[in-house]
Amino acid sequence: MRGRLARIFWLGLKEILSLRRDVAMSLLLVWAFSAAVYMDATGKTGSVNNVSVAVVDEDRSALSRALVAGLRPPEFQPPVEIAARDADALMDGGEFLFVISIPPRFEADLIAGLATGRGPQIQVLVDATAMEQAGLGAGYIQRILGEEIARFAAGREVQAAEAIRLVTRSAFNPNRDPVQFQGVTSLIGHITILSVILAGAALIREREHGTLEHLLAMPLSPFEIAAAKIWANGAVVLGATTLSMLLLVEGALGVEVAGSRLLFLAGTVVYLFSTTALGMALATAARSMAQFALLFFLVILPMQMLSGAETPIEGQPDWLQPFTLLLPSRHFVGFAQAVIFKGAGFAVVWPQFLALGLMGFALLGLSLARFRASVAAER
Repeated sequence: MRGRLARIFWLGLKEILSLRRDVAMSLLLVWAFSAAVYMDATGKTGSVNNVSVAVVDEDRSALSRALVAGLRPPEFQPPVEIAARDADALMDGGEFLFVISIPPRFEADLIAGLATGRGPQIQVLVDATAMEQAGLGAGYIQRILGEEIARFAAGREVQAAEAIRLVTRSAFNPNRDPVQFQGVTSLIGHITILSVILAGAALIREREHGTLEHLLAMPLSPFEIAAAKIWANGAVVLGATTLSMLLLVEGALGVEVAGSRLLFLAGTVVYLFSTTALGMALATAARSMAQFALLFFLVILPMQMLSGAETPIEGQPDWLQPFTLLLPSRHFVGFAQAVIFKGAGFAVVWPQFLALGLMGFALLGLSLARFRASVAAER
């Protein structure tokens, strides 16, 4: 037993050294856990940020000035006042994403209409070519203007139209900062992708370079070869994950980890066991790196889409939700979000641990069976 463990260790160490000489794979590893995570977290925020807005203020009242003052950074750039005749040309030229037009006598008409329930209207022109920012920004503007008008009306002791006031409190991310969520989601996605790629490419590389036959000529069993590649590539991804979590996610992005970092890393180890075994299984079904790439996209894309990282499991079709329980990524996403955002302990996430471990052993058994079959066919 001691001799087998020693062989697995030294063979895995050889795998790490060979990865160090693979410049392209090393650069991919560094980029995926550094620049890629940062760009995913900050480049697609899902919120309004630094949007250009112009105002046509034909009222010149205290209320209209309050409405304009409500459009503040970082969601909006300082509003630029323009003339009504220039609005269309500036929108066509892409100078502003929003143009807000406040009509003459807006404040006076609003006061007169409070008693009758019929008030003036504000026109908001939207450049919908920037679709996401346009849709979100229009909602922001409606809320800001509505709050300012409600505050103005409340000062005149107007009875509220609604008898119930809804109060919303956001748990785990009270500021609703998308960077907090996107950074962790991106890191989870790159853990999945890189672990499958490294483990699978390691076996394909041995076959293409002709070194697999050398390994088989040595007193090594298929289990020892597969186990060495699994622990070596898993250790590389675990090290990159640890550095990315400490230096980038927590350091540069400022994500606060509510739970135990050691618990998160322990769960990552179990998850890497299953994903590296999956990479080995895909590599045994492919005869070249090109075939492995095709199988990779065929398997990884559904895993990422159905994991619950981008869209909640509850938002997926009812008939599809039970099948997502067969994906390791679903259990790891639930585990990681519970530990990092909610501060969950082992007593809460042990089902995910168990599921990932069982899937890892099942995938390891599949990869070993496929590996032995491919070795027997080559011999």
